Amino acid sequence: MATVKDLAHAVGIRAACEALGLPRSRFYRAEQPPMPKPTTQPARPTPPRALSPAEKEHVREVLDSERFQDQAPREVYATLLDEGLYVCSWRTMYHLLDEYDEVRERRNQASHPVYVKPELVATAPNQLWSWDITKLLGPEKWLYYYLYVILDVYSRYVPGWLIAERESAELAEELLATTCVKQGIVREQLTVHADNGGPMIAHTLTQLFSDLGITPSHSRPHVSDDNPYSEAQFKTMKYRPDYPERFGSSPDARRWAQAFFNWYNNEHHHSALGLLTPAVVHSGQAPAVLAERQRVLTAAYAAHPERFVKGPPTPSALPKEVWINRPQPVLELPGVAH
Repeated sequence: MATVKDLAHAVGIRAACEALGLPRSRFYRAEQPPMPKPTTQPARPTPPRALSPAEKEHVREVLDSERFQDQAPREVYATLLDEGLYVCSWRTMYHLLDEYDEVRERRNQASHPVYVKPELVATAPNQLWSWDITKLLGPEKWLYYYLYVILDVYSRYVPGWLIAERESAELAEELLATTCVKQGIVREQLTVHADNGGPMIAHTLTQLFSDLGITPSHSRPHVSDDNPYSEAQFKTMKYRPDYPERFGSSPDARRWAQAFFNWYNNEHHHSALGLLTPAVVHSGQAPAVLAERQRVLTAAYAAHPERFVKGPPTPSALPKEVWINRPQPVLELPGVAH
């Protein structure tokens, strides 16, 4: 703008602005000193017809009363008028409810309990099991078979399963008790995690856990991520190429499941287990298998080191621990004492 001002001194403002293609209003606006901004907003005066704080509180008590808490302000206004009472207009009632964020619902709301997020860890097999039930489609519509599966969270091994034609706490109790015996579970050794389905929270099952010294754990309601390992195992099963659209009968479903779980436990190289099978990890054979893999990789590196740009290869390792809901680390701010 200094160029325009210099030229304006020589030829005048109009000629200078025309020569530079600049509107004169912009030039004049640039020459004006900036207006100071107010530091505080002036308080808005209260209209003389406004309700006093005491009157507002009275109207709110009327609207929130048990008699009127389910009624719209227009209904409350009309009812009070018919009874010879006037507290304020129905529009004022709406404004007052909006001020307290009560336009939608004024009844006492049900307070939902705060559910604790389960935080469970396993560092070896038979420390933490997860179990669940999934439906298998039968030969006709609305006919299902129910597959109960117990999964070791650390090894991903399935130590027990059954197929039934109904969901039953008694069947779940029998499966868990039998599997604990087969795995040699002792008191205070095992935690069993499940969701909140009927069989999972049955009193008989809770009593069984108490008798066996097993710690029960449950997912939070409507939180599928609290039982991720069982969900992932079911997904692996139902995405198998030979998984049928429907099972012809209960024995047919059992035959298919027997073949699947044999493959899953003994042949499936699990990506979360360093490509070991669940049976190898569950049985404690992982160190020997990893040592043999290391021998093979060392020989391959000795034969062609140029093919391994990152140096001598090593086999994928097992995880040291497996979590359901690993706790987040607490970040300590510098200079803040705890």
